[in-house]
Formats: sequence, C-alpha cells, structure tokens
Amino acid sequence: MRLVIARCSVDYTGRLTAHLPLATRLLVHKGDGSLLVHSDGGSYKPLNWMSPPCRLDVEAPDAESASAGVLEYWRVTHAKTGDALLVRIYEVLHDSAHELGLDPGLQKDGVEADLQRLLAEQVEVIGDDLTLVRREFPTAIGPVDLLLRNPAGGTIAVEVKRRGDIDGVEQLTRYLELLGRDPHLAPVTGVFAAQEIKPQAKVLAADRGIRCVTLDYEGMKGIESGAPRLF
Repeated sequence: MRLVIARCSVDYTGRLTAHLPLATRLLVHKGDGSLLVHSDGGSYKPLNWMSPPCRLDVEAPDAESASAGVLEYWRVTHAKTGDALLVRIYEVLHDSAHELGLDPGLQKDGVEADLQRLLAEQVEVIGDDLTLVRREFPTAIGPVDLLLRNPAGGTIAVEVKRRGDIDGVEQLTRYLELLGRDPHLAPVTGVFAAQEIKPQAKVLAADRGIRCVTLDYEGMKGIESGAPRLF
C-alpha cells in the first residue's frame, strides 16, 4: 500500500464528471489497484476513488501544466468501464509504501456462532427446566441451531440469528415441519431467537405458532447492558 500526502487536484470522467480543486489530500493506492482520495474530514469516506479492476499510470505533465506547477499526473483507468481519474500532483509532502501482508479479515463480536454457544449454555433464557439435546442438530435440509428437551414432553427447535427477518422464520418453519415427522421428537415447537427481530418477522412467526425471543447479548456475556432482562 502506498500513502501519499500531496497538494493535488482531481478530475473524474466517465459515467459521471466530478472535480476536486487544488488542496492537500491523502492518496491511498492499494495493492488491489484501487485509488482513494481522502481529506481530513468526512469520516471514513473518500472524496473520490476508483475501484478495481483499474490501472494507475504516472505521466509527465504537458508544458502548460508544468508551468502551472504540476509535477506529475496520476491517471487511473477502470479496465471495464473506461472511467478515468486524473490526479494532478503539485507538491508531495509525504510518500511511503508499506507491505501489509495477508489480512485475516474482520472477526465480529456477537455473530450467530457466539449467540448460539451462549444460548446453549443458558437455555433458561428460552424457558424453565429445559435441557439441551444438541447444538447443530442434523436434519436432511441442514442443522437446527439448538434442539431442547421440554420437560412437559416433546422438543423445542431454536433458530438463532443476529438480526431476525422473514427468511429466518421461513427457515425455522421448514425445520419444524421435518422434525415434527419424527415420533421421538414430536411434538416440536419453535423459538426464533435474535438480538433484533424485524416486525414483519414477528408477525409471520406468530402466524406460524413460533415464539420470538429477543436476546440480550451483553447480558448473556455477563456484562450489564442497561437493557431489561428477558421475561
């Protein structure tokens, strides 16, 4: 990755036209070929950019531009659309290159696997006197996140989501239909558990006889979140 702080102007041409007048900016040329133009404000968003696949060519300015103080052109051209980003460099204040290596990717806290693990350890969140049969209970159409034994008889299938929407309810409905055919598990009821559940999903779940449970992730981790506890 190359980081350049320079006094520059920027012109974008192609499907749209945009101009950034002369100012001091940060230019980020990444290993994937993309170029991002940042100012000191505007949060994380670049003022302008060119996404890959693209090519960066450094060119000498023409005589007129050179006499106006331009040191070099950065011309970035998109390989598919032909859109072009022309950066006129007037002064370079900083120029450094860094090898960042392979990035392992973002690891989110509170993803479904974490919620599922915590809920398996705290099945009382779903109801009293329940016992865990198995996490990732296998079926012919995919694993059910949690299968719980109901002391009153039958089992409870729990689908765990970070954000619950209609697709999750539909997924749990399919599991319930399949599990209900097994006399060793029937009767099977469903619980749709998520940190957030969309109103449409709640309506559909109620229509299908599925109970919704909103999970307090911070509370389940043993951290005071300020949110009311379940039930």
